[in-house]
Amino acid sequence: MEQVQPVRIGLVGYGKGGRFFHAPLIAGARGCELAGVVTRSAARRAELERDHPGTPAFDDLGQLAAAGVDAVTISTPADTHVALSLEAIAHDLAVVCDKPFALESAAAKQVITAAAQANVALTVYQNRRFDADLLTVQAVIESGELGRVTRFESRIEQYAPDDGIPDSGGGILFDLGAHVVDQALALFGPVTSVYAELDDASGVPGRFFIAARHARGVVSHLVGDLLLHGTPGVRFRVFGTGGSYDVGAFDGQADDLMAGGSPAAAGDAWGGVPREWWGRLHAGTSTRPWPSERGDWTVFYTAFASAVRGQGVVPVDPWDAVADLEVLEAAQRSAGTGQVVTLAHPAGPAVP
Repeated sequence: MEQVQPVRIGLVGYGKGGRFFHAPLIAGARGCELAGVVTRSAARRAELERDHPGTPAFDDLGQLAAAGVDAVTISTPADTHVALSLEAIAHDLAVVCDKPFALESAAAKQVITAAAQANVALTVYQNRRFDADLLTVQAVIESGELGRVTRFESRIEQYAPDDGIPDSGGGILFDLGAHVVDQALALFGPVTSVYAELDDASGVPGRFFIAARHARGVVSHLVGDLLLHGTPGVRFRVFGTGGSYDVGAFDGQADDLMAGGSPAAAGDAWGGVPREWWGRLHAGTSTRPWPSERGDWTVFYTAFASAVRGQGVVPVDPWDAVADLEVLEAAQRSAGTGQVVTLAHPAGPAVP
């Protein structure tokens, strides 16, 4: 059998996102090879050599393209995503763009058009579609035990970083919001109206609340918080006509990566959830644990590699990311006016 060569993926940026949430996954995903990193920082080049010995570093995307990579991952501040994605497409490279895809939906559409004209694969890094807890929510809903789902609650709550709340242009709404909005749209489809609130911390928004009404009737309540004091709340709650389900913990992939772990080192244990972290299904007065699915962010890169080879679709349709941005833009308007914002054309992917 002829051996298939791995897709050579270059990484643009080696900050927190590039170093911890992309490089180990590219290196560990089936069908992928970490072929180089664009960073001019001497300190980050030293980190790259320690983390991935022998992986070359480049000054710019042009040098990376000239080295013969097949694709690039853009992991830089959000306000640089559009320009760098367009530059990569001009080099005829397939692109993974970190979330948020852009700071305006109109700009994101321009990138999609450019990729289509160049006939290169384009996707957006919505890795939390491959979280154990979200995959388990999907499994619970599909089981039918909840009946008809009426309400969904999602929370990402974190302690404020020591160096303050980061802002690369979109703030917390476009940072954490890109995750919770994408998950809600993936579960329940297009959104027809949005109400939102933003709380400030020393003039920088550090907490948001979004109420989104889906075309199919589900209402999603979405919370992001970088001002946490105390214990984080329940991660997901799903309410239906026949019961409810809640789960309170992430699957540990982010913590493991930040601690220097990797899918390659962990093997089959990667993304597994211990029984004590399982969620609970409630029906009437009875409650029982629901076994967790296994999370695996490397699935994203394996699927991307297949798409680059022309053997499948990209793991996240970039038009889904445009729909995410349209909901976030509506939330921004709502928070500024205190009014519910109606979307003229429902934003989001169709859900069977």
